[in-house]
Amino acid sequence: MTDEPSENLMTPGRIDSLLVTYRDGLLDSTLPFWFPRCIDEEYGGFLFSRDRDGALLDTDKAIWLQGRAVWLLATLYAEAAPRLEWLRWARHGLDFLRQHGFDADGRMFFLVDRQGRPLRKRRYVFSEAFMIAGLAAYGRAAGDAAAVEQAFELYRRVQGYLDTPGVLPPKWDAQTRPMRGLATPMIMLVTAQILRRALGPASRSAEPDAERRAFCNAAIDRYVDEIRRYHMHPELAAVLETVGADGEFLDHFDGRTLNPGHAIEAAWFIMQEARERGNDAGLLQMGLTILDWMWPRGWDREHGGITYFVDVRGLPVQEYWHDMKFWWPQNEAIIATLMAYRLTGEARYARWHRMIHDWAYARFPDREHGEWFGYLHRDGRLSSTIKGNTYKGAFHVPRMELVCWQLMEELRRGDGPAQR
Repeated sequence: MTDEPSENLMTPGRIDSLLVTYRDGLLDSTLPFWFPRCIDEEYGGFLFSRDRDGALLDTDKAIWLQGRAVWLLATLYAEAAPRLEWLRWARHGLDFLRQHGFDADGRMFFLVDRQGRPLRKRRYVFSEAFMIAGLAAYGRAAGDAAAVEQAFELYRRVQGYLDTPGVLPPKWDAQTRPMRGLATPMIMLVTAQILRRALGPASRSAEPDAERRAFCNAAIDRYVDEIRRYHMHPELAAVLETVGADGEFLDHFDGRTLNPGHAIEAAWFIMQEARERGNDAGLLQMGLTILDWMWPRGWDREHGGITYFVDVRGLPVQEYWHDMKFWWPQNEAIIATLMAYRLTGEARYARWHRMIHDWAYARFPDREHGEWFGYLHRDGRLSSTIKGNTYKGAFHVPRMELVCWQLMEELRRGDGPAQR
């Protein structure tokens, strides 16, 4: 697993083959595993806790997974094919979220039971972020202006939570050690991108949409700047997951622990923003730099795949699952390496994509029952047959398949790669 292929492997034949892999994997394997099986016709929403064969393991419902599924189904309707069942299922999930997702204070729950009764509420805004994503995507797909407006209202409310000290309970004591994490600017960045997409093409924007587009662009600029200013550390050639309030390196377990897959996900969010802004050179270089730093830190040179956690100094990591191979870091690395190749034409990104794609596709997909397993040991052995739980649902795998299918279509048409 230590040697990279020396040539550019993104040949026309491979492009055609990968296009089929991503498209058919999405339409014939991943989606049929979840839908309509996971639809709860009795109480609403979706039941995602599933074993290998789809057997139901638990009936509790993670709110963020409900929002992710609404986003997926509505986005597929808008971008893949206008299948009415996708839009109907998206509305089914959205109805459950509107009825059961919110607490009396306006915050959203993290976990509810099957009937929608609250079980757990967290300090994070991930439930809200994916509710926004679901609303925006559904509004775009269905032409529902009220859903888009609700998405904008909720985004502004979340910004208020983040900007008002004391509204969200801190993870760390701010008096002893003020800290900030990468997850917040990342989720706010990509959510603003989804919001903006609900407005349609800029050239056809009405005046209110032009104002809201400017709002989205400003939010994206803000969170890109936070990632650049606080989390990118050239002296370490790393994106730090947790830093001090002013971005300073914290020489403690939390400060030294890198999450390569998470940073690589941020890389493609930023590369995507470069695409949206006419291949903006500064944004493109920022995204590529993050990928260039975090690929060698995450790639397991002995066994292959992207490792979950590593220490920036090469010291032991405190989390016991640090060397496992979870599904989603592989998904994000597959997207990021392919997007980097699409935008630059550089052979090394095609090689990296070949490495991660081939490694992951030899181990994670379940050829018998569909979808991907979620958890492998470091050496690639299966750790659990579980397909869905509180954290894994219909999101990372199908998003990867959709984005990579679209990128492969562009490459096959000869739309790129762009010249740098």
